[in-house]
Amino acid sequence: ERDMVLGALISPALVQWSFLLCGSLGFVLLWQAAKLIDRLWWHPRRLERALRAQGLHGTSYRFLVGDVVDYERRSKAAPSRSMPLRCHNIAPLVAPLLHDIVREHGKACISWFGPYPKVTISDPDLTKEVMSNKFGHFEKLKFPALSRLLAGGVATYEGEQWVKHKRILNPAFHLEKLKLMMPAFSTCCQELVSRWTLSLGSDGTYEVDACPEFQRLSGDVISRTAFGSNYAEGARIFQLQSVQTPRLLARVKKIIIPGYLSLPTKNNRRMSEINNEIESILLNLIRKRMQAMQEGENTKNDLLGLMLESNMRGTDENGQCISGMTIDEVVEECKLFYFAGTETTSILLTWTMVILSMHPEWQDRAREEVLGLFGKNKIEHEGFARLKTVTMILYEVL
Repeated sequence: ERDMVLGALISPALVQWSFLLCGSLGFVLLWQAAKLIDRLWWHPRRLERALRAQGLHGTSYRFLVGDVVDYERRSKAAPSRSMPLRCHNIAPLVAPLLHDIVREHGKACISWFGPYPKVTISDPDLTKEVMSNKFGHFEKLKFPALSRLLAGGVATYEGEQWVKHKRILNPAFHLEKLKLMMPAFSTCCQELVSRWTLSLGSDGTYEVDACPEFQRLSGDVISRTAFGSNYAEGARIFQLQSVQTPRLLARVKKIIIPGYLSLPTKNNRRMSEINNEIESILLNLIRKRMQAMQEGENTKNDLLGLMLESNMRGTDENGQCISGMTIDEVVEECKLFYFAGTETTSILLTWTMVILSMHPEWQDRAREEVLGLFGKNKIEHEGFARLKTVTMILYEVL
């Protein structure tokens, strides 16, 4: 009888708590679902209306995937088409979807990477305005998981953080600093030419796959100019990033799935391992460099030295108080320097070789100019201004 009385007293309380718990859980789930729907549907739609109201045109948003599926389909089909000999119109093959969007919707147009709108600018004057802007007001696509595994840094920052990093990094690309890097450039190029020369067959010829050769060259140059005497350790970073990049690109269509890169798949685990090794190498290099700087060694002539120097001073050249980069930020800038510098430079050099092979008469003119100015001697920085033909060729390729 007593148990029945207790049961009668407890049961209503339990029921109340159960209802309260279920209600709270249901509210949380509904709230999260509403946030997800807003992120994947309503927010992209609002952005699309706002962009179109500003006069921009482009593709319409498709739930979750955007243009990713169409991008992948067209990219797979493009290599099956051929180009006429001496044709330079590579855009329809390299970026078929973007090429068609620009052609159809104009030089400033909208496309979609999943639920994220991209504004593509192919007008030279607008491009110049964006690239010369000093305030970091242009918003960038944000994929924290992707940036963590590949490279973040100044390429992903906006506003004041972008301004600060840009200010710290700019001195590395001043003319006087580039002159100091000439011996590294020369050494790397000499090693490349020597390797090719030793590979010549009995008939005096040697077939070269130029793209990986120039990737190796640009990686070697970056290793020396970013890390000075520790370039051998830096070269390992290039090797790891060359493995990491295709792994990430192969998964690019799945990045739009929230949390995908955090799933413990075999490929995701391997990408995390590669990233951890890259960051471990960089942290070791940074520790060595900071110790050398504390001991009074002059290490300001490379990128790493310039970034770390910003941590060790409280004011800039104008006497203004500044905050330097954190160690994590230095790591990200180093990763970005490798990724962005290697790809852009190696592709420029490779395409220059392709175009010169189409026009051998310009090979002859460039060779005559270089030999006429420098002979068999090392190329000096002061002589670059007199390389008119070579400069014309590089501008034409760009």
